[in-house]
Amino acid sequence: MLVQKRECGEGADEVITVRISTGSSWHEISIGATATFGELKTVVGMVTGLEPREQRLLFKGKEREDGDHLHMVGVRDKDKVLVLEDPAIKERKLMMMAMAERQVMSSPRHTIIEV
Repeated sequence: MLVQKRECGEGADEVITVRISTGSSWHEISIGATATFGELKTVVGMVTGLEPREQRLLFKGKEREDGDHLHMVGVRDKDKVLVLEDPAIKERKLMMMAMAERQVMSSPRHTIIEV
């Protein structure tokens, strides 16, 4: 049987502060130590505006899966997590914005004058 040893004071409802880097800015997020990276993505989304499916979270140089628990991979209070925007989704968003801009520019303009 596998048993995880806990350090003194570490409980199931312990709240930790995770330092989030988006490359251009830093955010401090408080979350339960036993939360998953998927739950962290949800909170990061509220702070940064990036939807969870658009995010890639890296801890200690490795991308973490949504189902990985923070405490199981060693995330502790004040640890840093890097948030990257998924490049495929970022490219898709840029293409959609460019297409929308082209449609606006090519649509005919009508001027209505009332006399």
